[in-house]
Amino acid sequence: MDKRKIVNSVIMLMTLALTASCGKKQNDYAAYVDPFVGTGGHGHVYPGAVVPYPMIQPSPDTRVFGWDACAGYHYSDTTINGFSQTHLSGTGCSDYGDILIMPVIGTPAVIDRTDEESQQMPYASPFSHENETAEPGYYSVMLDTYGIKAEITATQRTAIYRFTFPQTDSATLIVDLDYNLDVFGIQRNDILALSAPSDTVIQGSKQTKGWAWEQAINFYAVTSQPFTCKLYTDTITTPNGKEPRAKAILTFPSLPDNTLLVKIALSGVDTQGAAGNMQAEMPGWQFDEVRKAARDEWNKALSRVEVETTDTEAMKIFYTSLYRASLCPNLFTDIDGRYMGMDRKIHTTDRPIYTIFSLWDTFRAYHPMMTIIDPKLNADFVNSLVEKYKEGGALPMWELASNYTATMIGYNAVSVITDAYVKGTRDFDIEAAYAGMKKSSNGDTTGIIVPRAFMPYLQPESKRLKERLGYVPCDKENEAVAKALEYAYDDWCISVFAAATGHDEDTAAFAQRGRYYKNYYDASTGFMRGKDSKGKWRTPFNPYASNHRDDDYCEGIAWQWTWFVPHDVQGLVDLMGGKEAFVTKLDSLFYNETPLQGDNVSADISGLIGLYAHGNEPSHHIAHLYNYVGYPEKTQAMLDSILYSQYRIDPDGISGNEDCGQMSAWYILNSIGIYQVAPGNPVYSIGRPIFDHVAIPLESGKTFTITVNNNTRQNKYIQKAELNGTPLAAPFITHEDIMSGGQLVLDMGSAPSQIWKE
Repeated sequence: MDKRKIVNSVIMLMTLALTASCGKKQNDYAAYVDPFVGTGGHGHVYPGAVVPYPMIQPSPDTRVFGWDACAGYHYSDTTINGFSQTHLSGTGCSDYGDILIMPVIGTPAVIDRTDEESQQMPYASPFSHENETAEPGYYSVMLDTYGIKAEITATQRTAIYRFTFPQTDSATLIVDLDYNLDVFGIQRNDILALSAPSDTVIQGSKQTKGWAWEQAINFYAVTSQPFTCKLYTDTITTPNGKEPRAKAILTFPSLPDNTLLVKIALSGVDTQGAAGNMQAEMPGWQFDEVRKAARDEWNKALSRVEVETTDTEAMKIFYTSLYRASLCPNLFTDIDGRYMGMDRKIHTTDRPIYTIFSLWDTFRAYHPMMTIIDPKLNADFVNSLVEKYKEGGALPMWELASNYTATMIGYNAVSVITDAYVKGTRDFDIEAAYAGMKKSSNGDTTGIIVPRAFMPYLQPESKRLKERLGYVPCDKENEAVAKALEYAYDDWCISVFAAATGHDEDTAAFAQRGRYYKNYYDASTGFMRGKDSKGKWRTPFNPYASNHRDDDYCEGIAWQWTWFVPHDVQGLVDLMGGKEAFVTKLDSLFYNETPLQGDNVSADISGLIGLYAHGNEPSHHIAHLYNYVGYPEKTQAMLDSILYSQYRIDPDGISGNEDCGQMSAWYILNSIGIYQVAPGNPVYSIGRPIFDHVAIPLESGKTFTITVNNNTRQNKYIQKAELNGTPLAAPFITHEDIMSGGQLVLDMGSAPSQIWKE
């Protein structure tokens, strides 16, 4: 067992002992969190020191290119390049890795990459997990080459580093501005500016072109001791051609107690904004006080859901999941209210604006979860999306640092907005939101400031043909079936929003579009299948075949996408020939062991149980479909299998990309026993809870509780269910039931029961 696991075990034993001795629940929820979960495999998670929803994400970087460099760190690596200040959490594309700093002894002979195949910078240092610690709000590691201990903690906009050097008269800090996490990809440095206005201050600005086509970041850093500075600001040849270079070598002739403190603040506006952020959030040098405040902030965020169980592993997975689900979206406004808008102009607001909206993932579970545990914050997310529409001309698909990346499919901002609205969120520009929804559905890109290369994604021919033909032809549009199924769901969401906001003239039309999914169901094969512009089915057709991002589906196969009709399950049941045929087909999904086929099978199809792929989002609602056709015991059994096989406390403890909180949010909701199949319809399907007691403190001051009797690993079947003392007639509860502060009581048993059987 490595040191990290030993330390975590000791912390857990101390926590349990304190709980028993005090006779009450321990409130240090952060003690259950392991930030290393997801840093291995393809989780693409970083372990650095952050507070919830941070503007700054200081974290170690161990590699600079490849799919598993998306968060900069991979648990299998043995060297650290340094610590950059911006990181994405669980994405499938790389960006960020801005403003790397690295403490060293002496001045390295080489500071630029020389071996294009190496993941290491010339100044990188080996490290050992034995000498590495990560917990909410704090990270530390020993840099073996230099004998330097590096520690990090942070506020929302500012990080503070504590570097403890061995005895030396040549302590040095490298500031590398042209560094990034996608050196062999599309990321390029367009503009770099670096200066040292005093012997304790270094500042700079950076603009890159990559996944975010115009990503600007500014920083302001202060050191606790004076330095002498050498700047490198010129042009060098990189794998992408000639680019600007900006690096600084800061040398510290004297370090009292061999300790150097460094504070770094960020701003998307300018260096003055970064300096203001630092002055407001971290005027002093109290590292330990900042660390304690960060942990306190995490405990407040983690207390939004309180769970009880004797299964400490489940507690760790739960609070680690809630931790990961609180890493993004990221705050994007400076302390003075300024931020960079989608129109590349500086705006000022008295309400926080956020960035990093992985909507294709997060509309499914993350945002529905937030409507329960933090509706006020989710309202800020909704407002951010609407403001981005007003600034840029379109609701984002995947927004990054005020950029339309146009990544993934569908226009799922409408799902997030609609779901929040029907659950009571009203404090955003409703008319602007509705206008943005209609533009999304109609493929109108008027006034949108995006690179020409992205235009086909924002105005695909499919969005025009879907209205004229009633379907998206597979010979005219890639991923036609997946896109069309998401269009149908999103258009249904628009019909719900239209009806709820008095736009009666549009309700029927969008509801009709919501039924277009029927045009793709091929009864002869039993699958959603591509249809060309002449009305002929895709031939040949293989429901097991995958050709990543270049077939009729998106990161999936026909077996997985056929079930994406969350808004009209009964309609899908009817297409398949009734309930028994539907259940037989659904059983086949979970128990079919036929291998995926093709020369370029999507790596995103992971976490397989049969052909159900939990590691990617299109499958996430499917286990709950049994509840709609009178087989709740099958939902309960399948959720039990997923919960216990797809999540664990291990660096490779997530079965796919974390995807900005979606994978974790799925676990959070399902582990407490509920899941919303169709955001926009405020109804939750009841599954298989694994905790003895759940309490969700609500904004109203009330508390929603779930009590699970006879709860054991073997007792996975619900025998009895009561809401506020009244037996539930079906395996569903409403959002209103939850927000009213009700009590759901479930009795469990080891065998399927007749409850909810038709």
